[in-house]
Amino acid sequence: MELKVLNTGGTETGEVVTLRDDIFGAEISEHAMYLDVKSILANRRQGTHKSKTRGEVRGGGRKPLRQKGTGNARQGSSRSPLNIGGGTIFGPVPHAYDQKVNKKVKLLARRSALSSKAKAGQIVVIEDFVFENIKTKPFAQILKNLGLAEKKTLMLTPGYDLIIARSGKNIAALNIMTADKASTYDILHSHTLLVQKTALKKIEDTLG
Repeated sequence: MELKVLNTGGTETGEVVTLRDDIFGAEISEHAMYLDVKSILANRRQGTHKSKTRGEVRGGGRKPLRQKGTGNARQGSSRSPLNIGGGTIFGPVPHAYDQKVNKKVKLLARRSALSSKAKAGQIVVIEDFVFENIKTKPFAQILKNLGLAEKKTLMLTPGYDLIIARSGKNIAALNIMTADKASTYDILHSHTLLVQKTALKKIEDTLG
């Protein structure tokens, strides 16, 4: 697959890049993408939820009612789960939600995600650019020139650039990542991939 390279003004530079078929034109595996995204979202969960059992709720040391003669059921503590203010029966306890996915499946999932974006025509290649100062306005203008101002965009760069990262931080619809760090979820969660030209080599080295 070939894509035309655009400049920051949104016009064609005359240069054409060729996307590798084994990465951007691979057979799409929806199941691999499902497994990878599921594991990514599960691994983000802290698993710190906790409710107290009757043995952990404060109070309830004295027997609330005498054993016989009241007509009520026998009760040894006011912190029984049956009473208001009592403990919780089978409540949540801290535990890990981590899910492991085979490395080959993760690679297949990322290739599938990139291939699905390429098939849908949602990949835009732009020439490399830098900013001298941290400014949001020129970055927003670039997105506007590319017709991406209102679209959720994931921009992939060849390496971490503090000025670019800080310049795009306040643009709500924009997410900036280095090309080798973008996960299957990041790719699928965006509408358009905005890829700097030299970042394509980084993707090929990572997924090739």
